[in-house]
Formats: sequence, C-alpha cells, structure tokens
Amino acid sequence: YKIFEEAARERIVRLLKGQESNGGGSTKRGDKLSEDVLSGLELVDLLEIQPNDEAIAERLTQIQVFLKEKSYEIDEKFAEKKRKLSTGDELTTGVLKVVKVYLAVKRRIQPGDKMAGRHGNKGVVSNILPVEDMPHDANGVPVDIVLNPLGVPSRMNVGQILETHLGMAAKGLGDKIEKMLKEQRTVLELRDFLDKIYNKVGGEQEELNSLTDAEILALSGNLRAGVPLATPVFDGAEESQIKDLLELADISRTGQTVLFDGRTGEQFDRPVTVGYMYMLKLNHLV
Repeated sequence: YKIFEEAARERIVRLLKGQESNGGGSTKRGDKLSEDVLSGLELVDLLEIQPNDEAIAERLTQIQVFLKEKSYEIDEKFAEKKRKLSTGDELTTGVLKVVKVYLAVKRRIQPGDKMAGRHGNKGVVSNILPVEDMPHDANGVPVDIVLNPLGVPSRMNVGQILETHLGMAAKGLGDKIEKMLKEQRTVLELRDFLDKIYNKVGGEQEELNSLTDAEILALSGNLRAGVPLATPVFDGAEESQIKDLLELADISRTGQTVLFDGRTGEQFDRPVTVGYMYMLKLNHLV
C-alpha cells in the first residue's frame, strides 16, 4: 500500500504545484501552493486541500477514492491469506497429516492427441509412421511432422509460414557455419560470411570489425546450431530479406524442397515447403 501512497503523493504534488488554495489541509484561503510547502505536508493533509481549479479538485477526489479501494482490496487479500493459515483441514480421528503426491508420467504421443503451434494453428494427430516411412529429402533426411496446408487459407494465420521460412534460414545458416568450422576455413572467410548475414541481409548494422579473431571463432561456435532471428511486429522482415537469407544458406529462394515418399521412394509431384517451427502438445490427450 505504501507504493500506492507514494505514487498518489507525487501525483498530488504535481497537480497542486502553483495552484491557489481555498483552505483545508493546514493551508489558508488564498495561499500559493509551492513545492516546498506541499512536500512538508502529510498525505492526509494533501487530500484535504481545496484548490481553486475545479478540475484539479475532481482529480484529487478520484485519487482519494482510488486509495480507499486499494486499501480495502489489500486488507481483503491479507485477511484471506490469514484465514487460510489459521484454519486447518478437518482430519479424521487418529490422522496426523495428509500427504498428497502427484506423479508426472511421460506419455508417448498417439493419434487423437492435440497439438498446436504459436499462431492458432491447432490440430489433431491423425497418424504416426515409422521414421523410415516419413517423407525425406534427397539426402535422406526425414521430416518430423507433416501439416495439412489447408489450415492456412481458412484461418489466414500466415505467421506460421513466416516462422517456417525464418526457421529454415536460421538452421541453414547454422549448418553452413558448422561446415566452415569443420573444414577449418580461415577466420577471414568466417568474418566475411558473418558480415553478409548481419550487415548485407539483416536490417541491423553490427560492428564485426571490432571483434578479434578469437571472438569471431567464439561467435561462430555459438551460431553453429542456428543463427537467432527476430522480426518485429510492425517492422517485420521483408520477403526479399528472407529469400536472401535462404540463398545465403544454400537453400532454394522459394523455401521449398524436393521430397520423396518414404514408403515407395517416389518423388512428390512438386517441391514442398519445409522448415522449422515450434509445435506444442496440448493437454487434450485421448
């Protein structure tokens, strides 16, 4: 409650500073209210001052009502907590304590379980296949989840498409840095590649020239799992920037990959959008 009182006091002093008093609160009618005079008064006296300006008088009344409401609210919360501590649970005769144990069990996901992304793109698991039957790219790397694309135009949550492409670019850039480190490329090449990521394509200008060779190697080591990317709400990444990042990661500018059916080995009719995105398992379990 002290926090509210201090905030109210500062607000009242700002409102009354330079005003003329009509009396009340240790002030006389016609007194000029300076900051020094107001600072020496208690909060109760400040609230009793009647300024000439009716609008300010109304604001003081509102502050007084607000403080009373907060005081009542805090007292109620305190009384409730005190009641919980003072009143015990009714135990049967001969029972001293009741111990409750909650066990967290890992459950394997199964058809019927509900999953969702971060864009309202929820859905139910329809089928689970062995990893060797999942669609895979030309290098034999399988996808983890296949999402129904019909969920995008109906809900118009294209944020998941943005997340997928940015995730693919981030992972692709990390893989390329990992490859350069394994091939023991020179620090100059690493510095040049990082400069392209941050300063040529990215919107922010980073002073990589101020970093030493050891710091460039340390930065590259941190980015080998993926380059962190962020896109603000009203100043998001442009389509051309995402395409440039994909191209820099040696990925198709469309963000699409040729996939093969894991069961038959046949190539799908057209390239498919593949990327990285967060998927969460919800509590709606079958």
